[in-house]
Amino acid sequence: MDQSLVFDLDLIHKYDYAGPRYTSYPTAPQFHDGFGEREYQAAADRSNLTGRPLSLYFHIPFCDTVCFYCACNKIATKDRRMAVDYLQRVYREIAMQGGIFDAGRRVEQLHWGGGTPTFISHDQMRELMDVTRKHFTLADDDTGEFSIEIDPREATAGTIALLREIGFNRLSMGVQDLDPRVQQAVNRIQTEAETMVVLEAAREHGFRSVSIDLIYGLPFQTADSFLRTLDRIIEVGPDRLSVFNYAHLPQVFKPQRRINAEELPPPGTKLEILKATIDHLEQAGYVYVGMDHFARPEDELAVAQRQGTLYRNFQGYSTHSDCDLVAMGVTSIGMVSNSYSQNVRGLEEYYRRIDQGRLPIFRGIALSTDDLIRRDVITRLICNFTLPFAEVEQSWGIDFSDYFAADLATLDEMEADGLLVRDEREVRVLPRGRLLIRNICMAFDRYLPPVEQQKGFSRVI
Repeated sequence: MDQSLVFDLDLIHKYDYAGPRYTSYPTAPQFHDGFGEREYQAAADRSNLTGRPLSLYFHIPFCDTVCFYCACNKIATKDRRMAVDYLQRVYREIAMQGGIFDAGRRVEQLHWGGGTPTFISHDQMRELMDVTRKHFTLADDDTGEFSIEIDPREATAGTIALLREIGFNRLSMGVQDLDPRVQQAVNRIQTEAETMVVLEAAREHGFRSVSIDLIYGLPFQTADSFLRTLDRIIEVGPDRLSVFNYAHLPQVFKPQRRINAEELPPPGTKLEILKATIDHLEQAGYVYVGMDHFARPEDELAVAQRQGTLYRNFQGYSTHSDCDLVAMGVTSIGMVSNSYSQNVRGLEEYYRRIDQGRLPIFRGIALSTDDLIRRDVITRLICNFTLPFAEVEQSWGIDFSDYFAADLATLDEMEADGLLVRDEREVRVLPRGRLLIRNICMAFDRYLPPVEQQKGFSRVI
């Protein structure tokens, strides 16, 4: 498939309104407290009948210092002892979850996120993986997708060696920006040397994929300054890059209140940074996978997209579409059978429920048939930029044009603007529509409020 990208400033201005990122459909605002432990157990029972492989997610919420831009669920503390009490509860949750799912179901995907997973000690890392292996059957032949988020300020070459030893084969690393002035403004002081130590260790120990996270739209950034960071990153050749738009929502995320809004680049400068980044990465040989993600053409995500098999879930893009996701730790979100579920957000409540021998689920949603059909449609679009009607019809027993008549009509203006083309067989997203894929997906979202009411979502660009 054509994986090119066109930056059309007029279209971006027209369509740059707020909307979901579609790590799930329905999205998290549709979760409700009527879905709890009993409903989760029923979903697990249905899941066991399928024998599908599993994906495990562990949330480690602690950070030594808070980055002012951060919108993650985290706990800033310098007290490393907090991890002891937390991990003891996580181990009990692992045992409870392991007892729910059939032991023969192979774990093909595993992810530690946060917070800062490398906040915990080397011994705790080893112990967490050992406990996981005790209760779940992990793929131990290195064919699984076992990934971890790394903060280079919280990792050494020895950390990377240990992570590879206990089974990790992919890592993503937060860099955001190498400019000292930008780092000072967002309270993330991270030297280039710290970053390179982790990168070199990952190469030395045979990690199969290394991804670097950058953020544009932070204080004091310009196109020239950001390209200096990007040039240095391109030199070391990561397999993937995620280049995120900073969404300034201080009314939602308290740490962002410590960012001086007057120091943020204006919208025009942000778009200059984005366009320069796209041009730079294309010249360096990277392709746009979608939703802020770029990859080398030979990377498995880029290959999966060309083959039409790319998938997206709460951890981002993946090649493992056939897994049920079991999530553990405070505030984590899972996907089991045709349902989503989320653990409680507060540590005290998490500890209380675990100590009572209860799963800490506080909300979720059971998906209807319509939800499943629309999730299929949105996933195909956001992952592979194409929507073949016949495949959806065959999967769900519907007449696509009839079922989605009203939704398809909302695409007329986007088609006229050159974001996509459609005929009686498919919708195909064009290169100038790929940056605006969220807008196209929104046409099929039954729950979405009017544009002017979408205050809880970030802008698409």
